[in-house]
Amino acid sequence: QICLSLVKLLFYLAHSPLGSIVLLDFQPRQFVMVDGNLKVTDMDDASTEELSCKEDNDCTLDFPTKSFPLKCSVVGKCEGINEKKNLFNAYRYFFTYLLPHSAPPALRPLLSDILNATGDLRYGINETLKAFEKVLHLYKSGLYLQKRPLLLKDYISLKGFRTVEGEAHKCWPSYSHLGCLLSVHSAEEAAAICDSQLQCQSFIVTQHRTWTGRPLASFQSSWTDLIPDTNAVVYIKRSASSGERL
Repeated sequence: QICLSLVKLLFYLAHSPLGSIVLLDFQPRQFVMVDGNLKVTDMDDASTEELSCKEDNDCTLDFPTKSFPLKCSVVGKCEGINEKKNLFNAYRYFFTYLLPHSAPPALRPLLSDILNATGDLRYGINETLKAFEKVLHLYKSGLYLQKRPLLLKDYISLKGFRTVEGEAHKCWPSYSHLGCLLSVHSAEEAAAICDSQLQCQSFIVTQHRTWTGRPLASFQSSWTDLIPDTNAVVYIKRSASSGERL
């Protein structure tokens, strides 16, 4: 969410009515999340000026660990230098820390492609936004789950019940530090996640949803203490319930 919001912001800056705007003091402390959107807190160091040049050799974009040769345009300006400076700063301050983590395994190669392409400045802001929107579509639609074995049949569902608080085990990444609370596309994906966790014996798909509309599922290490809840459905591994009376 943070990276996508940042890319949308940089897309606007690259195509603003004033021309391409560069953030000269590009640091994480210069941004804040407001209602799920990333905003710049200080525009004092923003500029629409692009570096003047006479030849391509005048257009090297330098960073502490990398340098990028750019083209000198016919009007004597380094082509796209503001856009590319913003994008590489987004890569080194945000993408490298946030993109490799917590995405479903099937989507990680796509995020790795974005990371590598922006790190080498092979993508401009237009291509980067398009790539992010593709990943978001796959994530929200559940299309990344195609051709996976169906595991929900290995679970017994009990409508109108949930497990007692405190029975959850911890996992990473979790929306709650007290247990294992993950976003899922469906109960089928939750079953696959539970199967991958040695401690997991049951799960509940809650009514809470993330910014993408995906429900949160709570994964439990026990299922024996159930309490009535008209809005809940608890899914219990058949192997865990064998020999027990439901």
